[in-house]
Amino acid sequence: MRFEEYVEEWKGGQRHLAASSVRHLESLLEHHLYPALGSRRMNSFDHKVVDGFIRTMERNGAGLATQSNAFDKLRAVLLDAHRLGLYGDNPLDGVKPPQYDPARAVIPSLEQLRAIRTAGDDAFMLVADLMSGCGLRNGEAYAVNLNNMVADDVYRVSEQVVQSTRRYGPLKHRKAGEYRDVPLPARIRETIEWYADKHGTFDGYLLRQPTDPRKPYPYWGTDNQWKRIKASGEVDIPEGMVLYGNRHFYASNCLSNGIPITDVAEWMGHKSVDVTFKIYRHLLPGSIGKAAQVLDMALAA
Repeated sequence: MRFEEYVEEWKGGQRHLAASSVRHLESLLEHHLYPALGSRRMNSFDHKVVDGFIRTMERNGAGLATQSNAFDKLRAVLLDAHRLGLYGDNPLDGVKPPQYDPARAVIPSLEQLRAIRTAGDDAFMLVADLMSGCGLRNGEAYAVNLNNMVADDVYRVSEQVVQSTRRYGPLKHRKAGEYRDVPLPARIRETIEWYADKHGTFDGYLLRQPTDPRKPYPYWGTDNQWKRIKASGEVDIPEGMVLYGNRHFYASNCLSNGIPITDVAEWMGHKSVDVTFKIYRHLLPGSIGKAAQVLDMALAA
């Protein structure tokens, strides 16, 4: 069986993937994996073939993020074949994956955040608070629902507004119906309740399309405001910061106050703690020197 034939069958078992993830997979297959490997017979794969594929992406100028994503998909396919007994030895043994390290996150200070959150309309402030105070992604904040406050200090993140479909959908890396509970600071709860009292709700949803309340809140609702806020120059915004920087502030606030990175990864909905570590490693408190002092204090006690 050729690689492309195997992958087409393998895709049938990837029912857990969200619509956006399926589109991303299709793009990687079309532009990177199939052109290089589509006609190759499955029993011919070994570490040299995989290394060659990585070098091909490098020569073609693919970015490190693309290289990493394409390699992850190839690895998933080959490991599936290895599990089924197609290979005696793991064809990935000895392969060094593309090393993708996300750029350091640009994070606003508390003073900058206070100015940013009030620079737009009420919806913009609500989204900024949910991202910076609860760690929600943009689309998750757009789906904020009064019924998801399951306790005074707990908010349940259960869905998002999917940008491509403009409809409510499952969370990133999650199946429909799956959720994560995150801490709900008192100030963020107050913002949610204030917005609901002032603007009302629709089936519990706070944010709706301005021209048609039957539809979810659109991405351009905050994106356009963010562009205007940055262009105005009236608010102190760190160089290179994007709207997602509000979520980066959440991670910074957690980690700088000693909250375990495993908890932060879970609350932010990362696929694994490795993702959190790669992006926010520089925010982790302490150093080798600091660790030595702490250990010495315990030993001397």
